[in-house]
Amino acid sequence: MKKIQIPNRGMSACHVKRLAGWLGFLITFCACSDGNHQISRMLEHAPAIFPDYTEVTIPYNIAPPNFRLADSCDYEQALAVFELDGKTVKVKARKGQFGIPLRAWKKLLEHAAGKTLHVTLTARINGEWVQYSAFNIHVAEEPVDPYIAYRLIEPVYEVWNEMGIYQRNIECFDESAIATNAHTNYNCMNCHSFCMQNPDRMLFHYRESFAGTMLLDGDRIEKLNTKTPGAMSALVYPSWHPSGKYVAFSVNDTKQAFHTTDRNRIEVFDLASDVVVYDVGRHEIITAPPLFSPHSFETFPTFSQDGRTLYFCSADSVEMPQDYTHVKYSLCAVSFDPETRRFGTRVDTLYNARRMKRSVSFPRVSPDGRFLMFTLAGYGNFSIWHKDADLYLLHLDSRQITPLETVNSHDTESYHSWSSNGRWVVFSSRRLDGLYTRPYFTHIDEQGQASKPFLLPQKDVNFYGRFMKSYNIPEFITGKVRKNSYDFSRKAIRDEGTALTFSDKM
Repeated sequence: MKKIQIPNRGMSACHVKRLAGWLGFLITFCACSDGNHQISRMLEHAPAIFPDYTEVTIPYNIAPPNFRLADSCDYEQALAVFELDGKTVKVKARKGQFGIPLRAWKKLLEHAAGKTLHVTLTARINGEWVQYSAFNIHVAEEPVDPYIAYRLIEPVYEVWNEMGIYQRNIECFDESAIATNAHTNYNCMNCHSFCMQNPDRMLFHYRESFAGTMLLDGDRIEKLNTKTPGAMSALVYPSWHPSGKYVAFSVNDTKQAFHTTDRNRIEVFDLASDVVVYDVGRHEIITAPPLFSPHSFETFPTFSQDGRTLYFCSADSVEMPQDYTHVKYSLCAVSFDPETRRFGTRVDTLYNARRMKRSVSFPRVSPDGRFLMFTLAGYGNFSIWHKDADLYLLHLDSRQITPLETVNSHDTESYHSWSSNGRWVVFSSRRLDGLYTRPYFTHIDEQGQASKPFLLPQKDVNFYGRFMKSYNIPEFITGKVRKNSYDFSRKAIRDEGTALTFSDKM
């Protein structure tokens, strides 16, 4: 038989994989269509599948939501039928899972925006074919940003080695490294952040070896030495001003401790913290008394979408670590004039921790400026290890705060990020096993209602059971970061870095 060669000149990796997937679909479809079978029983319940994609809302440009029957050991053969507007895709289970061909999936969804996909599963169990009740997958009218970025890290505390910031094309299954620590003495790296989901404007920190903040602006990488005499630490948690001219940071004296009996395995807490703003053009740090008080812990700043309000978390300072459970952070806001670099003197409290007795972290404003999402837990500000941590939504016009009940689970929901169109949120959750954070997606409608969340699709359904790393700080980006780990590490090693100054005008 003559070998058929498929040219890939000018084709992206995703396109090549889609073509291969389409050929696989033809083979799978033919195999399934030849195997007509007689249904013996109709079941009155929908199938239990993993990941759970039943009755979820998805974007029309997401990768195929491959899954398996949760009781896969009990069936001999199975078939899934996906139907939309008279178009049908049939997928036969192979090695216990339904791998939906990428090309066939994309073709099925090309006109699916605002419609509902019906999925019917049949399985041969103990020699007879049964059919489950069909379930739906709703397709939103709005697409999702094509990439997310995240740090992959083992869920350990004092011992770690390999670490990196990666990007995943969520329209297919391609993943690539933005930066790893393989060339920088396996140092710590953290706090990646993007300006308005722009992959060409980002920053992250190297710690210890070759320490500094790496700031990407187009094709230029700049290394910043962010430890200044006026601040207690190098810059930490970032939030870009929408103009790209400023970045808000916290400065933190952070410690950690470990529990032997508490269900929260680890405590991360601040002995002190403040909020500052970095002027990108002047290489200068500025702040103001409401953000830099010795009587309060200020942290987790984030700018509003018009750039004229800075939100942050603030708690009354207490003796640490003995009073760590008494630290409860309020959600606060102060005005900011980007033209004069001046902050307001009045602090507005949007969630009062003294009165409500719970603690806020990770505030993030939606791109349309209507909503602010945050994490709420019993105490503290490092909620990623607190099992009671849940996501809440603040309606900025009415000041109404509501829990995202359809999103929250019995375990930790913590970091979250808005898509550029404001209709999707990616968030980290430990709901699968209580140990690892994985990225979930939810659709937010115009009224602020969240849909049932779904897990980031993987080509291999069993991936999450084998992958021993957490997805840390998932962030949407509108395209692929073009610089790579070699570009960043070379700059970090060869460049001494630009020193920042701390303005004494407060």
